[in-house]
Amino acid sequence: MDRAVAALGDGELVVYPTETVYGLGADALNAAAVERVFDAKGRDRADPVSMAVPSVAAAAGPTRLTDRDRAFMEAFLPGPFTVVVERGPDVPDVLTAGRDRVGVRVPDHPVAVELLERAGPLTATSANVSGRGSVRTVSALDPEIRAAASEVLDAGETPGGQGSTVVDVGEGTVHRHGPRADEVEAWLAEH
Repeated sequence: MDRAVAALGDGELVVYPTETVYGLGADALNAAAVERVFDAKGRDRADPVSMAVPSVAAAAGPTRLTDRDRAFMEAFLPGPFTVVVERGPDVPDVLTAGRDRVGVRVPDHPVAVELLERAGPLTATSANVSGRGSVRTVSALDPEIRAAASEVLDAGETPGGQGSTVVDVGEGTVHRHGPRADEVEAWLAEH
């Protein structure tokens, strides 16, 4: 963990576990580090990457949460949800593909939470080359991702499951249906 935190502080990449699959983390507020994530994944820069934080309270720092955003996040996070909110001035354009909004995740995994508490906001994207499947074990990592990452936090097999439910609370829109999407839609209708 100490080496991973130090690597992230130096702008390097780290593979970390989440409640679904392994993620590829970099300092989400460091544009050069975020660029390394896109390079490692071979990801199109027009496709934004989400940001992970350790708690709802921590999300308020790099973003501009509305009362409704905060209420939703407190009801559903931590867990497999990405909440699209207004980004703050410290969030680099490369993370959001130049958009005014950013996806925010609060993972429900103790290793991820400790890493986020110690290292600050990180990129929240699966640790795989774009177009290839997400991985639940370190042994299944793409060679390109393993080579690009300075540290790999191996917590064994992750629980897996489908990708997070992506919701823009301000627009009242579910962009991607994942776990508990019906509960999300019911919450949006009631609030």
